Amino acid sequence: MPALNVEFSDRELEDLRQMAKERGTSMKALVREAAAAGIARHRALKEGAEEFRRFFAAHAAEFAAAFPDDEPPAKGEAA
Repeated sequence: MPALNVEFSDRELEDLRQMAKERGTSMKALVREAAAAGIARHRALKEGAEEFRRFFAAHAAEFAAAFPDDEPPAKGEAA
């Protein structure tokens, strides 16, 4: 399995040691869990944003009718 070396400040490293000890796990497992959670959150945010874009595009006319003051000016029209 590929590996990654990560540098931490002395304070961060001590905090990681303490957290791992409190949770009864290794520092490696703690860091991997945090990275995996960050990756999952990033994916979920990307998927949510894409779903919102699809929804908005599918309902653009409804949004335009409901919020006419928020519509950009048409091409050639003054703002």
